[in-house]
Amino acid sequence: MTPCHLVDVHVLLIRDDRILLSLRRSGDKYDNRWHLPSGKLEVGESAATGAAREAAEEVGVTIDPTALQLIHLAHVTAPGRDARLGLFFRTEHWVGDPVNREPDKCYELRWFPLTDLPANLIEYSALGIVALSSPTPYTEFGWPGN
Repeated sequence: MTPCHLVDVHVLLIRDDRILLSLRRSGDKYDNRWHLPSGKLEVGESAATGAAREAAEEVGVTIDPTALQLIHLAHVTAPGRDARLGLFFRTEHWVGDPVNREPDKCYELRWFPLTDLPANLIEYSALGIVALSSPTPYTEFGWPGN
């Protein structure tokens, strides 16, 4: 079997020095923890197009893929989970007001000041958020020795 790595796309919606986070509803250890609008890249889809699609599916906003700026790449793994590459895109330009379009996967959406993030933020999401103020193009997380 050929090993593969999933590709996740994350969207950092920034407005007035605040970031939009969603409170995950998942029934696992990530339940009731904050994360970014995100999802898996689909076959045949560019990363920016996938990020825009995920934002529309999860929070109901329309983003022109050219308005997305790649700010971070993370290679992550965790016990019992597939390794993945996470692409983090930032934007301050979208159409529509964010709404919870996936209440079966998300309890609520909330804007947080970038200087006052919630304590129960999923570490994977935090990697991209940290890159906003401390530009780091790449991190590894969860790998032995990290």
